Amino acid sequence: MVALLLAALAVQAYLRRRPTPAERERRRRAAIHLSGKIGDASVQEAGDHALIYSYEVRGVTYTVGQEISGLQQFLPGDLAAALGPAAVKYDPKNPADSIVLCEEWSGLTLPNRSRS
Repeated sequence: MVALLLAALAVQAYLRRRPTPAERERRRRAAIHLSGKIGDASVQEAGDHALIYSYEVRGVTYTVGQEISGLQQFLPGDLAAALGPAAVKYDPKNPADSIVLCEEWSGLTLPNRSRS
């Protein structure tokens, strides 16, 4: 009985420490921001929940959607302003893994806002 209770508590502690999907996505963005290569992109669509953009790496064109629900404070009020040329950061080992926006960096070309 005690062993069963201890096992249940261990499983509960393990599950509580697992990062949420939102936290895993934040960590992915941070990792690409820190070690990604920068390239040119074009934002084709901007919706409430995603930015759709294209870029080319070594002759291969990638069209990607980045979920932006948790990044609204870094976007313009009018999402149409995000359309057009942008910078992309991508994982050099997996070029399909990329971002155009994270908490620390924006590749979007927005009025009165510079890239860093």
